Amino acid sequence: MRLTSEQEDLRSAVRGLLDRCRLGPEPDLAAERALWHRLCTEIGVAGLAIPERYGGAGAGLPEVHVVMEELGRLLVPSPMLGSAVLATQALLGSQDEAACSRLLPALADGSAVAALAWTTAAGRFDPAEVACRADERGGTAAVRAAESDNWLLTGEAHYVLDGADASVLLVPAILPGRGTGLFEVHPGQPAVTRSECATMDDTRRLAVVALDGATAGRIGGEAALDRARDAACIALSAEQVGAAAEALALTVAYTKVRVQFGRPIGGFQAPAHRMAEMHVLVESARSLSYAAAEAAQQQAPDAGLRAAAAKTYCSEALQQVSAEMIQLHGAIGMTWEHQAHRYFKRAHGAAMLLGTPASHTGRIAAAVIDG
Repeated sequence: MRLTSEQEDLRSAVRGLLDRCRLGPEPDLAAERALWHRLCTEIGVAGLAIPERYGGAGAGLPEVHVVMEELGRLLVPSPMLGSAVLATQALLGSQDEAACSRLLPALADGSAVAALAWTTAAGRFDPAEVACRADERGGTAAVRAAESDNWLLTGEAHYVLDGADASVLLVPAILPGRGTGLFEVHPGQPAVTRSECATMDDTRRLAVVALDGATAGRIGGEAALDRARDAACIALSAEQVGAAAEALALTVAYTKVRVQFGRPIGGFQAPAHRMAEMHVLVESARSLSYAAAEAAQQQAPDAGLRAAAAKTYCSEALQQVSAEMIQLHGAIGMTWEHQAHRYFKRAHGAAMLLGTPASHTGRIAAAVIDG
């Protein structure tokens, strides 16, 4: 896919800022927050997919794709995926004008971060399977009508992106006999417990959010989890493409300076063939990911299946490229000091997030069989 001039400018702006403000190899929450603040205030990345009437840029998933690819290139920890895509799309999908007008402006300018506490410990991110249950509070109808938080939520949501620090907590919950609703929970109340998880990929902040009768206000409309999941899968596939492209670039650069038998190892046939295969994986993954973003932007009938295909293929592509990166770096690729292991960990962590490649392949297979 060829980027428009505006998208090229966006990519250059994001890449320039990230290159000037590179984070160190160790987690540094203060530096991460400072970088996110600059990305939001100087470039406006958090509001790209938010309509202008809510303070956003009114762009779409192709522009989000550009940003996510650049963030993936350097494995930048940020709330872009969890807040600016997953939670924001769930909120927009609810079509609750009052809730969107109240919450989205702060999310668009990056002054607030939202988390969507959705899935069970199985991590399937299935719209039919949510971790929490909602029950209406007791009391008279007049008392309930006077209170905005007239629901009680109970359950334990896992793999919540940025869940430990988010200032806005959105929770899809089962309404007995009435399907699934979307709720806003004030995260500071005693009935909410947020625990940051130890992850293999320390550039991805995940949390467990436990609710024990937490008071909540219902956001009108449907939860629209399928829309949020598909948009997040596309954004995640873009991140995976960026990481795979950088892993390939680092590998090619290394094979030009690593000398064996009196010549750079990149000049030998076997490494050259393996890097050519890596290049094919990266470019085909990028094409599929951008095609999914365009389909979602145009609201194509098969947009959901394209999102599933992008998530599956890009997950597998990054896993293969990161594994080859380690192999082609030889002994240095196995050391803690080299960054190859960070791309390998990102590959395997990202593959499991938002549903496994196998689960998304199942979605595609079911659609083919039923269709």
